[in-house]
Amino acid sequence: MLSLTEKQKSIFDVLAEGILIIDAEGKVVFANEAYRSFLKMEQHEIEGRILRDFRPHAQLPSVVASGKPVLHAQRLEGLEEAYFVNMYPLREKGEIVGGISVITFMSEAEKARNELEKYEARMRQQVLRQANKNAATYTFDSIAAADPASVKTKQLAMKIAESDLTVLLQAESGTGKELYAQAIHNHSSRNQSVFLAVNCANFQANMLESELFGYVEGAFTGAKKGGKIGLMEAARGGTLFLDEISEMDLGLQAKLLRALQERKIRPVGGLEERDIDVRIVCACNADLEEYIRQGKFRKDLYYRLNTSVIQIPPLRQRREDIPAIIDAILNEIRHRQRRQLYIADEAMACLKQYDWPGNVRELRNVLEFSAYMCEEDTIVLASLPANLVRESAKSEKETLAERVRRFERGEIERSLLCHGNTLEGKKQTAAALGISLATLYNKLQHPIFPTDR
Repeated sequence: MLSLTEKQKSIFDVLAEGILIIDAEGKVVFANEAYRSFLKMEQHEIEGRILRDFRPHAQLPSVVASGKPVLHAQRLEGLEEAYFVNMYPLREKGEIVGGISVITFMSEAEKARNELEKYEARMRQQVLRQANKNAATYTFDSIAAADPASVKTKQLAMKIAESDLTVLLQAESGTGKELYAQAIHNHSSRNQSVFLAVNCANFQANMLESELFGYVEGAFTGAKKGGKIGLMEAARGGTLFLDEISEMDLGLQAKLLRALQERKIRPVGGLEERDIDVRIVCACNADLEEYIRQGKFRKDLYYRLNTSVIQIPPLRQRREDIPAIIDAILNEIRHRQRRQLYIADEAMACLKQYDWPGNVRELRNVLEFSAYMCEEDTIVLASLPANLVRESAKSEKETLAERVRRFERGEIERSLLCHGNTLEGKKQTAAALGISLATLYNKLQHPIFPTDR
């Protein structure tokens, strides 16, 4: 006999959707508060009665009899409020024991539709802003590369840009991954088409799927009439930048892998596949190999992306770039504030000494702050954040042993940029530096390095 526990009933009662459950004979087992309020009936007036005795046109008994669900049915039946209903047969050990109706009231559907339309409007504005050939404003000329590590990275990116390969940008937060993505687009044969960017961490899995692949009409309650084109189709002929790819849902990763391999997508709720013509540039600041070990990232997708990897070095490993980056940022501030702005030698020395855990993003924020703090038109030591000056001073007081370790760490990280941060890459790095793999791991884990603080 079909029955519900009090806990199950209390769970159903908090739902905004109307819930009705009947047994195999068509008797009402339970109706939640939303459903009872809709019918203006009490539980004792409904429970135990044959559904069609008080709702002659009810379709749920037919669903129980056929064993086939009915989805997105619109009903009115002369009641005060129209609604949509999904009806499902309930089975126990393969036998049909009843059925359940899940009702979405028209007022709730209208709210969902309005929210979806607002979201669609924002997305259309974003696409219109970006869907022109000037959407990607940065080029390789925008990337300061005076340090040898930066020069090598930039040269590799320029070479890869000329192909149509899928690219994986790996770097710490704040290093300028989107800057590289835009530069790759503008240096490619796709530079006359659109450049679109999406941060995978900003969306829930189902929402990100509809953003990337689109959906067809009727794919879900509140779906836009006529469906919606996804970003993979909207970026046809151009480039789609997927930032923080590491945070994408595993199920969606599988769908992305198939899109990369087959160059086809299937919109949410659709049956037919659609051809796509888009270059994918991905980026992340996570250790994808560790994510694989934790079961958070698909190994097959990683191998697909790992063929064209660009490791962008953090700012502490390319200190020779710092003056050029500072000059570029100060030029932006000068133009925006319409003022002369300079930086004193002692302030520049302090900024070059600092380790920049937040990378270029932190450097930009510091210069914005210091530009407002300086009394005249020159950023001096006193204009800089006090904590930054203190940390920079600590670095200047390092012992010889600490400086040696810092140098070793820098050389190790430079070598890892060349050979990769994989196990094989670490073996090659150890061989190139003439040390054992165990020694390499020990030096990487030494707590004295500023990068490990």
